[in-house]
Amino acid sequence: MPTTSNVFFFLCILISISSTDGVQLIIVNNCKQSIWPGILGTAGHPTPKDGGFHLYSGEQVVMEVPERWSGRIWGRQGCCFDEQTGKGSCQTGDCDGFLQCRGIGGVPPTTVVEMTLGTSKSALHYYDVSLVDGFNLPVSMKPVGGGVGCGVAACEADLNVCCPSNLVVKRQASVVGCKSACLAARSDRYCCTGDFANPTSCKPTVFAHLFKSICARAYNYAYDDSRGLKTCRAPRYVITFCPPN
Repeated sequence: MPTTSNVFFFLCILISISSTDGVQLIIVNNCKQSIWPGILGTAGHPTPKDGGFHLYSGEQVVMEVPERWSGRIWGRQGCCFDEQTGKGSCQTGDCDGFLQCRGIGGVPPTTVVEMTLGTSKSALHYYDVSLVDGFNLPVSMKPVGGGVGCGVAACEADLNVCCPSNLVVKRQASVVGCKSACLAARSDRYCCTGDFANPTSCKPTVFAHLFKSICARAYNYAYDDSRGLKTCRAPRYVITFCPPN
């Protein structure tokens, strides 16, 4: 029979969950090594946790973001920071050498989780896992309690294993990232800019086709089809780095 203290404890949990005005983002590190998630709110939106923190292997952090929040989350790896100053560097996803990115985006190649959790015109949440900036870590975003129709955005495979040689990024002889075609070529054709800044002339490259065949639930290039973009209306989402594949 439950004690009075146990009942009170669970009531407090229920009240805290039901009274929340925002959306919970549960960030999980399922990788074998530490990662340092980077966070960037888009213009006009706050950046939680000052934009970055350390997450040990097997650890998770729960963040609260307001309704209509918009931003991106990526994983940094191979980081080393001074405990006093918070300055250092990361092998991938580095944000100008800071532990807390504070409005600075990550240096590509990075696998990016993008989301817009409602707008003034729609209560729906839009989210995707993007390979437009390349790839460094497998990641997924899964809704919890969203009901029928909510999809999982993900690139669960390690694309570094099959990255074409001209897109490979190495640190100390190890492959740590895979560039996008845009990042490698830096041309309008591959970046969908200039004369190619429209869905008619911007077509997927052979690399985009390769990545799509492996990570069908990810967004691969600027005018990728809508299969990579998910919609939902859930109270919380689990963002898992190195999800089970």
